[in-house]
Amino acid sequence: MSEETPGFEEKPEVPADGTPDDAAESKAAASSKEEAAAPAGDSAEVQEVALLAQLDQARTALGERTADLQRLQAEYQNYRRRVERDRIAVKEIAVASLLTELLPTLDDIGRAREHGELVGGFKSVAESLETAAAKMGLQQFGKEGEPFDPTIHEALMHSYAPDVTETTCVAILQPGYRIGERTIRPARVAVAEPQPGAAPAAKSESADGDTPSDKDTDAPDKG
Repeated sequence: MSEETPGFEEKPEVPADGTPDDAAESKAAASSKEEAAAPAGDSAEVQEVALLAQLDQARTALGERTADLQRLQAEYQNYRRRVERDRIAVKEIAVASLLTELLPTLDDIGRAREHGELVGGFKSVAESLETAAAKMGLQQFGKEGEPFDPTIHEALMHSYAPDVTETTCVAILQPGYRIGERTIRPARVAVAEPQPGAAPAAKSESADGDTPSDKDTDAPDKG
């Protein structure tokens, strides 16, 4: 039997290069690492969910910005169309105003041509003016024999004629002018209407002419 040395107590093992406090800190660090490694999988799932949420937010923001851009593009296109339409309207109004001022001169040229007075240098100038007006879109209208249209004709004289079946322009007193579909002056005309009661009278005469003959034919012989 071995004899125990009185007063001897067992002491914890201590690393050769460390102290008892260092050993305790090492064990605590190891345990904390194990505890941190345990929820690593849960942390990855949380991060993935967070990234998906951010992605959805980014997609929503992108959709809103795209809608805003499309709306701005539509508004810009509408603005361009309005500006172009207004520009054309202003141009047409300016041209119509200028040509309206020239209509009396064109009327004088037309009367001079009808009377055979459009000769020499005056004829050249007149034709140049008419050509320039035509290039600006001025069109003359109004012919004898065409049906009367109150939207483009202005009746200054009225008469009846047996050889017409509807209200007809029988004389052009002053030609009309238009630019495209816009009338800047109606044609001033003399119109003729069918003779009132002419057709019904013819029918009544025919009926009256048949009736006596029928009576004479069908009447019994009293003699």
